[in-house]
This record gives sequence, C-alpha cells and structure tokens, in this order.
Amino acid sequence: MSDEPTPRRFLTVEQAAEELNVKSSLIRALIKTGELRAIQIGGRGMWRIGRQDVEDYVSEAYRRTAERIAAGELMDEREPDAE
Repeated sequence: MSDEPTPRRFLTVEQAAEELNVKSSLIRALIKTGELRAIQIGGRGMWRIGRQDVEDYVSEAYRRTAERIAAGELMDEREPDAE
C-alpha cells in the first residue's frame, strides 16, 4: 500500500490556476466562457473544478494548438522569418 495521499477530486480556482501556471482571473474567465467546466458548491457558491475537467481542458488545448500548427497559423518563435 502507498503512503501517498489520494488526490482530491476537485480543485479550487486558485489550485487550478497553480496547476496550469496561470492567474486565478484567467481560470474564472475560462469558467465564465464555458471553456473550463466547473461547479458551484455551498451557500456562497464557491467554484470547484474537477481534476478530469482540467485534464480535458489541457487535451483540448493541445488539439487546438496542433490544428493551428498544421494550418500554418503558428510558428516557432525561435525560427527566423523566411524571406
């Protein structure tokens, strides 16, 4: 048996921001636009984000990025301009 604690099912806005290395305001904006699924729990309506929802958001971001690269919309910042 492992002594590691079981990861929590839900993250706070702040924990999700830390996980994605972004500001809490961006997490709130993603929730508001529906890009990141979240639920409100408790009398004060505290937002909670499921760990799987964070993983799903990351997977979708990878997919969108790959599409943009394939379409030639994104370049590596280190590549010199082709002229």
